Amino acid sequence: MSAPRFAGVDWGTSSFRAWLFDDDGRVLNEVRAADGLLAVGERRFADVLETHLARLGADARTPAVMCGMVGSRTGWVEADYLDAPVALGEIGRLAIRVEDAARPVHILPGIAQRDAVEPDVMRGEETQLLGVVAEGYRTGLVCMPGTHSKWVRLDEGAVAGFSTFMTGELFALLRSRSILAKAVESDDAVDAAGDAFRGAVRRALDAPALLTGRLFSVRAGWLLHGRELGEGLAVLSGLLIGLELAGAAERGGSLDGCVLLADGAARALYTSALAVAGASGVRVMDADSCVRHGLVSAARTLFPKGDQRP
Repeated sequence: MSAPRFAGVDWGTSSFRAWLFDDDGRVLNEVRAADGLLAVGERRFADVLETHLARLGADARTPAVMCGMVGSRTGWVEADYLDAPVALGEIGRLAIRVEDAARPVHILPGIAQRDAVEPDVMRGEETQLLGVVAEGYRTGLVCMPGTHSKWVRLDEGAVAGFSTFMTGELFALLRSRSILAKAVESDDAVDAAGDAFRGAVRRALDAPALLTGRLFSVRAGWLLHGRELGEGLAVLSGLLIGLELAGAAERGGSLDGCVLLADGAARALYTSALAVAGASGVRVMDADSCVRHGLVSAARTLFPKGDQRP
């Protein structure tokens, strides 16, 4: 087995993921846990990190580079936002050193768009984008589905601009805490290839201004026509994702040739929705792979190959 060189950590609000890498950036071990910021509580960030790095097999001198909400105002140490447009290659060089850590630990900064009317921020996604660039996609539009989906315009390896859409959060709130809840009370996975989902995407794309009325029709269809709960859930998903695609096209222009950075169910839903939108040449990348590549890229800037470990 190759000797460990550095650790990479993606530390979010609800989850903790870490990998141990060798000198060539190969994964030696990984750990995933529910130790996100919300779960740290009274425990010290340093203690949580050291526990998981020990599980990985990292010795006391193995440095770590981290991304995600651990660098937010409510995290371990705040890593200030870099202002867009910003070259992704600068991310590693401008990482923040955590002074009270037991080993060399750096946190990568997020990116801010300081428009007076429509400001925006990202934290964690910049590292995935660094991985996207490392995998050879340097210019174009990147779709990053999630609780707060990001659509990012890359220009020669730099983040030129981006927009956030609260699609995932709206879906969760409407599904569980709105008047629609009883009409979509289904545990079935949404069928990305089904007519209910794809038809809803189409309706949202064709007339985004009618979205709130069409959302209410989900409830009305359940009351008046006895529509199945799984169908209602698929329509809700399709309307919201279709609205997001309409907004992304309004902001970023053609969706042709974009990168879809997604895993699991989100990959299937967005691939289907982009096809409904007529987007051609969509390139799908694995989100997990890109965050690992991004962490490796940043670590190589912080800890150059051949240097003695700090």
